[in-house]
Amino acid sequence: MSDVYAPPQDPLVILHEDAEVLLVDKPAGLLSVPGKGAELADCLLTRVQAAFPDALLVHRLDRDTSGVMIFALTPHAQRHLGLQFEKRMTRKSYVARVWGVPSEKTGTVDLPLIVDWPNRPRQKVDHEAGKPAQTEWRVLKDEGDTARMRLHPKTGRSHQLRVHMLALGHPILGDPFYATGPARDFPRLMLHSEELRFKHPQGGRSMKIRAAAPF
Repeated sequence: MSDVYAPPQDPLVILHEDAEVLLVDKPAGLLSVPGKGAELADCLLTRVQAAFPDALLVHRLDRDTSGVMIFALTPHAQRHLGLQFEKRMTRKSYVARVWGVPSEKTGTVDLPLIVDWPNRPRQKVDHEAGKPAQTEWRVLKDEGDTARMRLHPKTGRSHQLRVHMLALGHPILGDPFYATGPARDFPRLMLHSEELRFKHPQGGRSMKIRAAAPF
């Protein structure tokens, strides 16, 4: 993987749009928000705002992760959705391909995380100073040397799924930070935000928006 930021130029994929919320399918390799410096200005937020000037940020996905992202189209919706993420009322479902096959079919990783300062943006497990982080996981398919898994983060720590899978002994394929050797040798990070469940800011009805994994 190159260190040069060259985001894909795919057109915006809109999954759902109404007066309050907009959900899009973020491509892998595109920042959610601008980075530091003009060369990192291109991001999903600015692309969305070019088409929807009122769009407001609610949450982020890592640059290398693809999948469902929600934006608010009113300040009320941004507050409402922000609280849902903060209070863990949303339910996020990811698909990942990992190196090796876990011996169990399901499990939970409960390991606190903190930024690894000398190596940031990497994160690491730290039982003393780390913030609580939990991930439920389930094996969907044994692929021989690799496995397809469904991951449900209970918390939303930076790089949580990536570090938790590494701690499990099964790094996510193509991960430039945590995978090594043949596990790293994939064209992209094999992590996709497949489904987001949330309550609509107008009326509170439950919604479920999905985007199929491209791998």
